[in-house]
Amino acid sequence: MKFISWNVNGLRACMGKGFMEFFAAEDADIFALQETKLQQGQIDFAPEGYHAYWNYAEKKGYSGTAVFTKLEPLSVRLGMGGDPEFENEGRVITLEFEDFYFVTVYTPNAQRELTRLEYRCRWEDAFRAYLCGLDKHKPVVACGDMNVAHEEIDLKNAKSNIGNAGFTYEERAKFTELLSSGFADSFRRIYPDRTDAYTWWSYMFKARERNTGWRIDYFVVSERLAGRIGDALIYNEVTGSDHCPVGLIME
Repeated sequence: MKFISWNVNGLRACMGKGFMEFFAAEDADIFALQETKLQQGQIDFAPEGYHAYWNYAEKKGYSGTAVFTKLEPLSVRLGMGGDPEFENEGRVITLEFEDFYFVTVYTPNAQRELTRLEYRCRWEDAFRAYLCGLDKHKPVVACGDMNVAHEEIDLKNAKSNIGNAGFTYEERAKFTELLSSGFADSFRRIYPDRTDAYTWWSYMFKARERNTGWRIDYFVVSERLAGRIGDALIYNEVTGSDHCPVGLIME
């Protein structure tokens, strides 16, 4: 099976920058989006052969997720179904299939000056508990913009970014906690030492041209699925957003 995840940073804008062509060419079994920045009815995208599920933020033009799947799920959940403070930004969609759960997530950003770091850490605890709850029943494939570069290898300028949003000790520790709870970072499981492998670049300072980036988009799978990872993909040649798509091939 082929899974793809992409933070499109506004789906309507990305549509005019090659999104449709990439979607069609890759022919993924499941294709997940983050940061759609849409409200219901603002776009007409219903790809043939796919079931489509959307989770919209209450705030217009903000956040939002979507999943397109060739396989019809047994059930669909929007959000985590827990604390209401985490349920109004359209950040999580869960599809249940016979043998696994598929989750897409757009993790909150800690923001400049770390104004949202405390909220982010509470979110991380809730999301980890949510995935662990699913994992008790079926293995999990979780993907999305998780807004953290886990280790120094995962961003270009690690030393100068320590303490910045996405590379605080707190956020990195939360990701470590998630992996320690029975999950694997699919890319690092296949490519533990690969450098210069990034999924997000600032629009400033010709960052993408110079490959001065961060790896903050992930496929995280239940540890008992890790042996079935065929490949972990980073489509760094695909533009259209400040993030590039990432992929997972499962045997």
